[in-house]
Amino acid sequence: MKRRIPRSWIVFAATTLLFVLSQFYKTSIAVITPQLLMDLSLDARGLGLLSAIFFYTFAVAQLPMGVLLDHVGPRMTMTVLTLVAVIGVVVFALSDGLGMSALGRGLLGIGMACNLMGSFKLLTLWFSPLRFATLSAFVVSIGSVGSLTSTTPLVLMAGAMGWRDVFHVFAAITFVAAALFFLAVRDKPHETPFGGKPQETSRSLRNVLPGLRLLFQKRDYWIISFASFSRFGIFFAFQGLWAGPYLMECMGFSPLSTGNLILTSNIGFILGGPFFGTLSDNLFKTRKWIVLPGLGSLLVLMLVFAFLPPGAGLLQLGCLFFAFGFFGSAGMVMYAQIKELMPAEMAGTAMGGINFFAFLGGAAFLHGLGNLMQYFYPQNAFGQGAFKTAFLICAACLAVVSCLYLFTKDTKGK
Repeated sequence: MKRRIPRSWIVFAATTLLFVLSQFYKTSIAVITPQLLMDLSLDARGLGLLSAIFFYTFAVAQLPMGVLLDHVGPRMTMTVLTLVAVIGVVVFALSDGLGMSALGRGLLGIGMACNLMGSFKLLTLWFSPLRFATLSAFVVSIGSVGSLTSTTPLVLMAGAMGWRDVFHVFAAITFVAAALFFLAVRDKPHETPFGGKPQETSRSLRNVLPGLRLLFQKRDYWIISFASFSRFGIFFAFQGLWAGPYLMECMGFSPLSTGNLILTSNIGFILGGPFFGTLSDNLFKTRKWIVLPGLGSLLVLMLVFAFLPPGAGLLQLGCLFFAFGFFGSAGMVMYAQIKELMPAEMAGTAMGGINFFAFLGGAAFLHGLGNLMQYFYPQNAFGQGAFKTAFLICAACLAVVSCLYLFTKDTKGK
């Protein structure tokens, strides 16, 4: 008699597939910037806005998304929003200028807004709390397959069939993934794997405002939120967009080599997520003292990128990009920390609140750095001086955040 796969792992697989797609769309601009600059008549400011609009709409959706996850449930919320994303992909693929392409990316940001927090919410309902940091890290690491696809494979696919047809294909894949998710996932098991009855998903919103008030009154929420804004914003802005022009225009690499280097960063992220999640859950029993070294490492790396001269070798940059992805993944432990500072019934809202600031940071750094480089270096917005200034600003933000994070409460996996 064949042994059936536990339903919890089917839920894990289905929700992770949606997050894979979210990661692809989030970082899919970096390696096709030459085509977009030409086909859509963009400059640095327009390119930054086009990439940032995904993060703006994604961020704005986070707080209501947390409430929907807690009070409507992840199954219906994630299915409907993924269908919105399908519409956004089609609009983006058909666009002929900044306005239409920004509309498509905006719809895509809304449609993908729930996939990470929805995954985390489902983990809290289907698995033991003692496994949350490890499993959430695995979700993010596996999701990075999407980021991997948006590097060298996307360069090759776009070269073979054009970037528009690539996104038409992914629209179809996303539709199928939404259908599979709806059929496979349920909001909660009949009985939790760690004993007792699962928590009911409330259909009433009467406790939402008191819960939000409790969240906003916590000093740690605001410190972790600011850290999330800066750390994720810088990580997304660099890996999801500006690493592409930096490597191609400033460092002189081909699109294929650029895709390979960003791929290296994603491999580092994939390996780092489970590593830091396991350290946090099993070895050191700490959240705070996993996040802090990650912040410090990103600070050092941004300084290195700022002062790295043109002509640096592929191997040297490969090591730096791997380290950027690896140490950047330590920030995912922030979600476990904020989850454990709030009551269990507020898990989706608390993590959604942090994710709001994370993606608002992504939008701010994507858009802000593009405006800064275009304003101060109008004749050479993709030159070494422009990138040096941008990276030094990122390093300064990480220094401030690291100091503030010292004052957060360490939940130690409680």
